[in-house]
Amino acid sequence: MRRTLSAACLPAIAWLAGCSSAPTIPVAKDVDIDRFMGDWYVIANIPTVFEEGAHNAIESYKRDPRDGSIATTFTYRDGGFEGEQKVMRPRGFVRPDTGNAVWGMQFVWPIKSEYLIAYVDPAYTQTIIARSKLDYVWIMARTPELPADQYAALERKVHDLGYDVSKLQKVPQRWQ
Repeated sequence: MRRTLSAACLPAIAWLAGCSSAPTIPVAKDVDIDRFMGDWYVIANIPTVFEEGAHNAIESYKRDPRDGSIATTFTYRDGGFEGEQKVMRPRGFVRPDTGNAVWGMQFVWPIKSEYLIAYVDPAYTQTIIARSKLDYVWIMARTPELPADQYAALERKVHDLGYDVSKLQKVPQRWQ
């Protein structure tokens, strides 16, 4: 079953893969990779096909001390708060000489999708993950909710990157 799922997802993942050239949008300067590690709640996104209808979405990062890659766990409930829990475990690879802001995110070997840390606030509590193709974007925070003014400021940053913010979808988060 697992092999069949991977084979079935390969065309979609290949479609998501970004090119390996330099990003065409600005990225954060000098990301402290260790501070970036941990849990991030997905507040809003322009979702991939896999994320449509996601609830309680969390992206978690942990640096692998053996090779410096980023073990990533993306979990969410499919279609509602009581929906089936889905888990993806891609691996992030930080590109050298990018201030730790440009990664290749590998869901299936050997394909690495472009993953750009376009913004992270000084306290490492809010971030925007983008792509040069302006097809997908993620607004994430260390908390499951953001005050309206903070969300609006992040939405403006997404707009300033060149995205059509009318495509942004808030991700429902409910935690006890």
